[in-house]
Amino acid sequence: MPVTSVTTDPEALTLTLVADFPVAPQRVWKAFTDPRQLERFWGPPGWPATFTAFDFAPGGVATYRMTGPRGESAGGRWEFTRIQEPTSFEVLDSFADVDGEQNPDMPASRMTFSFEETPDGSRLQSVTHFPSTEALAQLVAMGMVEGSTMAMAQLDTVLQDLREYAQGKGTRTEILSDQHVRITRLIDGPRELVWRAHHDSELMKQWLLGPDGWTMPVAEVATEVGDSYRYVWEPVGGGEGFGFEGELVHAEPGRRAVTTERMIGMDGPGTLNDLSLYEEDGATLLTLLIEYPDAATRDMILATGMTEGMETSYARLESLVLA
Repeated sequence: MPVTSVTTDPEALTLTLVADFPVAPQRVWKAFTDPRQLERFWGPPGWPATFTAFDFAPGGVATYRMTGPRGESAGGRWEFTRIQEPTSFEVLDSFADVDGEQNPDMPASRMTFSFEETPDGSRLQSVTHFPSTEALAQLVAMGMVEGSTMAMAQLDTVLQDLREYAQGKGTRTEILSDQHVRITRLIDGPRELVWRAHHDSELMKQWLLGPDGWTMPVAEVATEVGDSYRYVWEPVGGGEGFGFEGELVHAEPGRRAVTTERMIGMDGPGTLNDLSLYEEDGATLLTLLIEYPDAATRDMILATGMTEGMETSYARLESLVLA
């Protein structure tokens, strides 16, 4: 994880984040000043940002909206006050309404981003200056420290070539918090086909099988928000099967689908599964963010060999896409 420290100073009314990267500072600068790259990490997992404006010049304005896993929306606004390319820039950072205008009911702050060379690559330092101790306390209580840390942890995938970052590493599982796990897998094929393979029941029955020795006789897919889905697996040759069911709660066709999930016939809370796809140079990075009800449930499910079973399925998926 690139973040090395996050500290608050109530006397100076600041929050300082420091992160180190194994690339030149010019590469990190580019990630923060290109809106298409910036929106890949500006926003914690499960709340990706979409920049609707980005006028990178003194006096210019950038606006964005972050969309939560259930379709919730939160807006932000930057006004660029100082730019010293390629070492630093400063913005007035505020919450924004649906039109991109500053929300006067929420505190605004001043943020500086600086980029410097280190023996191992580069260092990013972000300092947020708050107007009052109340504003600092309010935003920290809203999860600013945790959100910023998890957001910056996504920068690794942006700074490297996608194939270089993920090729040959198989399915990777990262524990982000007590409730959140992120699973990533590079699929050597276009996003359109990977999306189709997740939403065509006949294709799903060919690859979404977990370890060898299972079949998928039922694959009822949810295609519209509010639709229910139902998947059932049975062992080859007969025997006791199992299944999952849930609801599609948010969809951005072709790139993102969020579903609830619970085991058929089991009581208690389930999970929230946030699937997103990003294509670069003909390859697709599949990211699945899973929200568990608690750490105990998370650990119990991970201990079943989930990652290994998913890798077997994703390897079939890649073969299917390549075919």
